[in-house]
Amino acid sequence: MITFILSICILILAYFTYGKFVEKMFGIQKERETPAVKLRDDVDYIPLSPWRIFLIQFLNIAGLGPIFGAIAGAMFGPVAFLWIVLGSIFAGAVHDFLSGMLSLRHDGLSISEVIGIYLGTNIKHVMRIFTVVLLIFVGTVFLMGPAKIIDGMTGNAWGVWIWVSIILIYYVLSTLMPVDKIISKLYPIFGVAMLLMAVGLLVALLFGNYHIPELTPGNLVNMTVNPDETPIFPILFVTIACGAISGFHATQSPLMARCMKNETLGRKVFYGTMITEGIVALIWAAAAMSFFDSVNGLNLAMVANNNNAAWVANEISLNMLGRLGGVLALLGIVAAPITSGDTAFRSARLILGDISKLSQLKIINRLYLSIPIFVVAFVLTQIDFSIIWRYFAWSNQTLATVVLWTCTAFLIHKDKPYLVSGIPAIFMTMVCSTYILIAPEGFNLDNHIAYTGGFIITIIITYLFKIYMKKKQLS
Repeated sequence: MITFILSICILILAYFTYGKFVEKMFGIQKERETPAVKLRDDVDYIPLSPWRIFLIQFLNIAGLGPIFGAIAGAMFGPVAFLWIVLGSIFAGAVHDFLSGMLSLRHDGLSISEVIGIYLGTNIKHVMRIFTVVLLIFVGTVFLMGPAKIIDGMTGNAWGVWIWVSIILIYYVLSTLMPVDKIISKLYPIFGVAMLLMAVGLLVALLFGNYHIPELTPGNLVNMTVNPDETPIFPILFVTIACGAISGFHATQSPLMARCMKNETLGRKVFYGTMITEGIVALIWAAAAMSFFDSVNGLNLAMVANNNNAAWVANEISLNMLGRLGGVLALLGIVAAPITSGDTAFRSARLILGDISKLSQLKIINRLYLSIPIFVVAFVLTQIDFSIIWRYFAWSNQTLATVVLWTCTAFLIHKDKPYLVSGIPAIFMTMVCSTYILIAPEGFNLDNHIAYTGGFIITIIITYLFKIYMKKKQLS
């Protein structure tokens, strides 16, 4: 329990200390006109109240990540607490703040365009394709997943495809309609529900008969069923993504960068929501470790239920929160992925809009860009692409790595303390390169070979980045 409480306190303290340092380092310009004011079109660029922006951003970046990812990460044991805390403070929140503020400074540009500004045209073209494909995959999975869950909850009364159609209609509307018509109305409700669920679990953990394992030198080990097949490094650092660092966040931040009235909101909206998500992930990880009496109990339960984190989340909610938990679980397990799916499609439209320079003021132009996206997504629902989806976790962290290198390039360009993002960039480069070498969906190499290969790749990428920055500074 001490480790758990201390972890939450450290995250909160970090917002007021390290978050303040990062904000000061970036250099907030209070009087600078934001895109919401300068480019207001009442579609994507529209000023929203700070509390709405916070809740929308929180739900945008959260979804099911801090729930399912934290549950899966809890299978490794208390070491998960360490990654959530350190990852959120020094990697995730830095990533979210700097990428969000860079979008804000560049008229709300999508992350692929921001990457191009600081890492060059070639990288920009690659990341345009990479991010659009990633977002379509996210939207498609969050189209089928909730439809199957709702169909099961309703006793297969209507059938999966009826629910797919209903969710798809919502996705189309939320992608096309002005941000203040649907998203700003529904997201705060779901965001509050998700936070209430987390607070309820926190109260149950603190005052219930639950034993949360402590992080000690003795249990700083891999507690999964097959430690050799799932080594802590790099598997844990990819398993817990949204609760520590996630590239998906960088695709979502431009949505709110186009709605902020003042740069002073940056720390609350970007750094603050990541810290909040880290706290939510801590709560779910602690609940998963303690609900089944031990980490071993969690592992056995997950194995018995085909590693179904949704089942674990539902069991925890119903048993620890009662009837209210059932309602909140429905919102969390069904609404959360839907609210990630709709903004994934909306972000894809915005990226295509930035690429084509096509004005989004007229709905016909939004249709031109959105129809192909939804056609591709619908086609993908007809295909079993579960193998392809296994690459999402790696792709998500790879995007986060590229964004961190982008932030580092910006800090070097501005002669600011670039190690703030440079160290996390190097670390995540090692994580991603080692993961693709060691994972079954990757090259499935021996652990020692994968570690050596990951280290070499990291050295090469770091060296190439250094050479690129020298050339850019000389030009």
